[in-house]
Amino acid sequence: MTVANFFPSRTVAIYMARLFLTRTFSIVAGLVLVLLTLNLLSESSKILAFPGNGQDQIWRYVSLRGPELIAFAIPYSVLLGTILTLITMNQNSEVIALKASGLSAHQVLAPLLIASLGVAILSFAFNDRIVTRATATLQQWSNVDYGPLPIDRGDRSNVWVRDGDDLIQVDQIRGRGDAARLGGVTVYDRTGGNLVAIIRSTAGVRRGDAWRIADAQRFDVASGRLTALGAIDIARGVRPDQFTLATVDADGLPFKSLKAAIDDLSESGRPTKALEGALWHKLSGPLSSVLMPLLGAVAAFGLARSGQLFVRAVIGMALGFAYFVADNFALAMGNLGAYPPFLAAWAPFLLFLLIGEAVLIRTEE
Repeated sequence: MTVANFFPSRTVAIYMARLFLTRTFSIVAGLVLVLLTLNLLSESSKILAFPGNGQDQIWRYVSLRGPELIAFAIPYSVLLGTILTLITMNQNSEVIALKASGLSAHQVLAPLLIASLGVAILSFAFNDRIVTRATATLQQWSNVDYGPLPIDRGDRSNVWVRDGDDLIQVDQIRGRGDAARLGGVTVYDRTGGNLVAIIRSTAGVRRGDAWRIADAQRFDVASGRLTALGAIDIARGVRPDQFTLATVDADGLPFKSLKAAIDDLSESGRPTKALEGALWHKLSGPLSSVLMPLLGAVAAFGLARSGQLFVRAVIGMALGFAYFVADNFALAMGNLGAYPPFLAAWAPFLLFLLIGEAVLIRTEE
C-alpha cells in the first residue's frame, strides 16, 4: 500500500482536517478566554496596587499571560476537538460510510493524525519563540510587584549567591562568562551569621578572579555610618556561572538556550536532572497533540444508535485526561530524581501511544 492510498480521498481528508482544526481552535479560544478572565480576577488588584498602573498595564498583563494559557489549552483542545469531530461524523454515519468503502480505522484517523502533527509543530514553535519570552518577562515583572519592567528581557534578575559567610544579591545580570555584567549589587557582609555591614553598588564587572564594583557605599550596621568606598573588588573566587546559572527557569528559556544552560551547569558540576527532564518535555509536550486522535478514536467507532456514543465520548476524554495526569506525575518524579529525565518526559507518551493503539484495534472489532 502506498502512502497516498493510506489516506481517504483528498476531499474527505480536507473535510475531516478542516472540521477537526475548526473545533480545536474554537475550543482553544473559549478556554483561554475563560482562564484569562479568572486569572485577571485574582491578579488585577495586584497590578493596580502599584502607583501609576492602569488599563495599559492590565492589557500588558493579558499580552504576557495569554501565550502561556494558549500553550496550556492546546493539548486539551486537541482532545476535545477530536472527540467532537468524531462524534459528529459518527452521528451522521460518515464513519460507517468510510468503513464500508474498505478503509481501516487507522486510515479513517489519518487526516486527524496529520492535522494534529501540524498542530504539534505549530505548538512547539509558538512555545519556543513566544511563550518562553512572555513567561520570562512576566516573571520579572511580578518580581517587582508589577512596577516598571526590567531593562532587558531574558536577563537573569534577583539572583542570590553565597560567598563564604557573606550573601550577594544582584538585581540583574547580562551576558555570560567573563563578559557578564552585574547591575544593582548588594553585599551583605556577615561575620558568624551576624550582619556587620551592607555594601551597595550600581554595577559590577569581572576583574581577574574577583568582581569590581563601582561607586560602592558601605553602611556599617553597628555605627549607622555610611562610607563611600569608590571602586572595590568583592566576591573573590566566585565564578561567573554562580551568578548566571543561579536561577535557570526552564519555562522562560527556549530549547537551545536551555540546552546551553544545562551544558554550562554540567561543566561546573551542578545537578541538571530536573532541567534535562524539562528540556525533553519541550518536545514531548507539544507532540502529545498527536496522541489525542488515538485516545479519542473510541468515540468514532460503534453504532450511534446503540446508545453508547456518550459513553464512548466519556471514555475518550478519560483516556486523554489520564495521560495529562500521568505526564504531570512523571515530571514530578523526574524533578525529585526518582525517574531519569528521558523516562520522565517520554514514558507517559509511549505508554499512552500503546494504550491508544490497543483501544483502537479493539474498538475496530
